[in-house]
Amino acid sequence: MLAVITGTAPQPARLAAARGMLPLPQSDLIEVLVALRNSEDSEIAEAAAATLTAQTSEDFLIAAKADATPPSVLTYLATADNIDRAVREAAILNNQTPDAAIAAYARIAKDGSLLELISINQQRMVRAPAILDAILQNAARTPDAERRARETREEFFEKERGARQIADELRARGKAAAAEFFESVDLKSTPGTLSAEDVWLIAEHIEVSDAEIDESWLPSETYEELMAESAEQHLANVQRIIQHETLEAGAISNERVSMIRRLMLMTPKDRLKMAMKGDREARGILIRDSNKVVACAVIKNPRITDPEIENIASMRTVATEALRLISLNRAWARLYTVIHNLSRNPRSPIPMVIGILPRIRTKDLLNLSQNRNVSEQVRRHAQRLGQARTGG
Repeated sequence: MLAVITGTAPQPARLAAARGMLPLPQSDLIEVLVALRNSEDSEIAEAAAATLTAQTSEDFLIAAKADATPPSVLTYLATADNIDRAVREAAILNNQTPDAAIAAYARIAKDGSLLELISINQQRMVRAPAILDAILQNAARTPDAERRARETREEFFEKERGARQIADELRARGKAAAAEFFESVDLKSTPGTLSAEDVWLIAEHIEVSDAEIDESWLPSETYEELMAESAEQHLANVQRIIQHETLEAGAISNERVSMIRRLMLMTPKDRLKMAMKGDREARGILIRDSNKVVACAVIKNPRITDPEIENIASMRTVATEALRLISLNRAWARLYTVIHNLSRNPRSPIPMVIGILPRIRTKDLLNLSQNRNVSEQVRRHAQRLGQARTGG
C-alpha cells in the first residue's frame, strides 16, 4: 500500500488501486484513494476521485470517528465538498484531525452551526489560532461562534496572563515540563515569526523538567557561542537539516519539515533548552544543529536512549564535540556498536579513534583498514593492530 501512496508502485498497480480493484481493507482503500486523487497522472487522479465518490457515508463515518484514521483522510473528510453532514461533524470532533484542516474548513464553511461546533473546542483554538481567525472572518459565523472565538482570543492571546493560562492547561494535562518551557521561552527575542501556536506545538515535545537538567557541563563562556543568528543563518540551518534527513531517509513528511522550521525559529539559547528537555523527535532534529553547543546539549538530555546514541555515533553531519562527549561516557563506551560506529565516522577526532581501536574486533579492524572514508592515519593504525593480532 505504501508503494501505491508514494508513487513508487508501477502505473498499472496504482491505476488498479484508484479503481478500487486491489484487495484492501476499507480503511486502507480510503487512504489510498485520498492520496491518488492528487496524482500527477490525470487518469489515476480521475479514477481515484470517482471511486472515492462511490464510497458510502457509513464507511466515511467509521473513518471520521476512528482515532487511528490517517491525518490525510481526516483532512479530506473535514474539508472536501459533498461530504455528508454527520461525517463532517465526526471529523470536526475527532481530536486527531489536523488543526490545519479545521482552520481550512472554518474559512469556507457556509453552515454556521458547524462553526459553532468548531468553536466549542477551546483547546484546539488555543493551539491553532488560525482557527480563531478563520471563524471571525467567516460571514456565516453565528453569534455564539463569534462570541466563543473572541473570548478565547482575548483570554489567551490578548491578555498578559495568556501564557500562564496556557501553561496551566498543559499542567492540567500532566505536561509540567511543557508548561515550564512555555512560561520561559522568549517569544520577543526569536528571529522570524515564532508564534504562540509554534510555542504550543514545540512544548508538546518537551518531556524533561527543569529539576532533571544538569547544566554543570556547560561553562559560562560557552554562552558566547549562543549569539543571536540572522534570518539567513536560520534559513541555512533549516535547509541543511532537511537535506541531511532527506538523504538518509529518502523522504521526510511535511509534519517533520514543519517541526524543523519551528525549532529553527527559536533563538540558540531556547534551542539549547529544547535540546536538553525535548523528546526523541526534537532530539533527532537538534542533534544536527549547526551550533555545536546545541548539538552537545542533546547528548546531555537525560532521556536520550542507547539506540539514539548508536545512531548519532554513526552520523556524518553531527558536531565533532558531540561525538567526543559520547566517547567520554563510560556507559556508552561499553557498547560495542557505539565505539564501532565512532571508529568508522569521519567526523570523529583522530586521537579519540586511535584510543578506541584496541577495543575493536579484529574483523572490523581489517575492514576499517580498507575504509577510504576515514583518515589514512586511522587506516594504518587499524591495519597494524589487525596484523598484530593475526600474525600477519
